[in-house]
Amino acid sequence: MQPIQPETYGAPRTAPVPAQRSAAPAEGFAVVDVETTGLGRSDRVISAGVYQLDQDGEVTDHWYTLVNPERDPGPVWIHGLTAELLSGAPTFPEIADEFAARLENRVLVAHNALFDWNMISREFSRAGLRAPVEQRLCTMVLSRDLRLPLPNGKLASLAAHFGVQQRQAHNALDDARVLAEAFRPSLRLARLAGLPLPLQTCVAVTDLGEDEPAAPGRGNWTGSQYRQAKKRPPCPYPNPGRWEDGKPLVQGMRVAFTGDTATDREVLEDRAVEAGLHIATSVSRLTSLLVTNEPTSWSGKARKARDVGTPVVTEDAFLQLLREVAPHPGA
Repeated sequence: MQPIQPETYGAPRTAPVPAQRSAAPAEGFAVVDVETTGLGRSDRVISAGVYQLDQDGEVTDHWYTLVNPERDPGPVWIHGLTAELLSGAPTFPEIADEFAARLENRVLVAHNALFDWNMISREFSRAGLRAPVEQRLCTMVLSRDLRLPLPNGKLASLAAHFGVQQRQAHNALDDARVLAEAFRPSLRLARLAGLPLPLQTCVAVTDLGEDEPAAPGRGNWTGSQYRQAKKRPPCPYPNPGRWEDGKPLVQGMRVAFTGDTATDREVLEDRAVEAGLHIATSVSRLTSLLVTNEPTSWSGKARKARDVGTPVVTEDAFLQLLREVAPHPGA
């Protein structure tokens, strides 16, 4: 299960440039889908499907497993996996080695890939391991970059565009199969157009959210999104402008975040608010600073920051800057 935000895509490209091979690791791709007990940090993986593809997107192998989360399975009405069915399944530490072997030296491909990576990375962290994934590719981003005429960002819409039949939605193996079949022509279109693949660097997630309160009998399922947006009071300070390298942050500066962070995003935002900063949900010429561990990423915020010249720092640098935030000159 994955939180999907509706998105409108433009028309397809009409004049592709000559074919060009996009970069890919020697082992190719691992198309992944996981079903989970919910969408929060403390939720658990209950099934995983992986289709291994070579560099040209051809299927070489596939694998599927149920996973015993050792807790309530969450929204059974969505994924169909009951507590009774999962009780005899292996736990994640018991399948971690096999799962890792399916991912190693490959680009992880998923629909809304940040969600799948976060869930997988946390499971490996709980087992005292690190998922052997260095890069991921989100097919929602690739579809947007290809300007596929899709009505929204749902996997069903991508499948329908390429004539791929869904047999069992929210089944990890079938969703991975559908995505693998849709990714192959997407990969070919990208290479034909000379379009670089929107690869993102994967940062291991260490915040497991084990202190999150779980809703009785349903985990942390929100029903619509990975984490409900936290309502914050307005920043009491006016925006003093952009941050300048070598100078401190100033209260009232507008700070945006994008991509993976080792520290949970909500924790980073809380610390920024406590320091008197404003959390920006988008990037514009008024944004003081963008925090990201991959400035050259394909996220919309990173692209906009490059377009308008917004300063960019890494998570570690931002945490250092938070130690000494200057008071607003009008305070």
